[in-house]
Amino acid sequence: MALTSGRSVSDTHRLGYTQGLQVTSTGPLTILKAEGEGVILGCGYTLSPYDSGDLDIEWSVVSPDTTKKDRMLLSYSGGTEYVHDDAALAHGLRFAAPDPSRGDASLSVAELSPAHSATYQCKVKKTPGVDTRKVSLVVMVKPSVPKCWVEGGQLLGEAVALHCQSARGSAPFSYSWRREREDPIPDTATQDRVTGELRIRNHSQSLAGFYLCEVNNAVGAERCRINLKANKPPNRAAVIVGTLVGSLLLILILIVFIGLLYWKLSGRFRYEKEFSNEIREDVPPPESRPASRQTSRSVRQHHRATYSPVGGVGGGTEVSSLSEGATHPPSCSTPVKSKPVQYDDRNGRAV
Repeated sequence: MALTSGRSVSDTHRLGYTQGLQVTSTGPLTILKAEGEGVILGCGYTLSPYDSGDLDIEWSVVSPDTTKKDRMLLSYSGGTEYVHDDAALAHGLRFAAPDPSRGDASLSVAELSPAHSATYQCKVKKTPGVDTRKVSLVVMVKPSVPKCWVEGGQLLGEAVALHCQSARGSAPFSYSWRREREDPIPDTATQDRVTGELRIRNHSQSLAGFYLCEVNNAVGAERCRINLKANKPPNRAAVIVGTLVGSLLLILILIVFIGLLYWKLSGRFRYEKEFSNEIREDVPPPESRPASRQTSRSVRQHHRATYSPVGGVGGGTEVSSLSEGATHPPSCSTPVKSKPVQYDDRNGRAV
């Protein structure tokens, strides 16, 4: 509300006491909305007959730091709408009325996001009147569908804990458990509304069934459903026998595995040994060294035949002598001499 007044009675009569335009919108000064929803920030106003200047309307974001300027979003002047430098925040913002000059300067936001959380100010000015209104907008995220699970074996006579947790949403959350049928949760069970845990100390058959968990915050709620069973405890004797049998089977499997491994390795060793022996048998003997020149000469002379003349009747007879073997090497320099054979003329025989 803008007032033009004087300090004295004479001034009041001279200037007059006039009441300028007024912003007439009412409602909560803090608005909670969910992400993705739309909202209209009201800013209705009335003009005074004394307001004769041009109409100016401004929407801005009030800076929490008083030393900094407010951020201008949207304005109306001279029949034209203007979008200012903060285009990212001003995206989706517009005047709710087709003609803001007709007394409705409300601001419309089509799709809210957490970035829209701020304090907004509407300022309407028509000289000499001017008035403002501030509204705080809080954009929250609805809780996501929570996950329900059971901790423990759901065994009769033992403790069981039901858990409920929502992964996304704006805090604070509030969790509450209830049975799907009309039976109430027993007094022995305790639930934590902050963590979403329902703990049952002594589980029984009567507590089995479906349970519902609901999580909510200021802008929404979601729920999940789980079936709590009542299982009988296992037979301890059967568990012990089963453990022993399983251990024996495991030992037997290990023995068989070790036996097969030993058999395979020993067979491979025998094969490698036999293969090595075959290679040795196939190797040819090493070549002998070349004999010396003197030895070669001796061998050639050793195989030479020697003939000696033998005297006798009717002419001489030659006797051939062939020496073999390394134990009686023939002499290369001395000729072999033979004794003449004598004949008996009477008997015609050699003497």
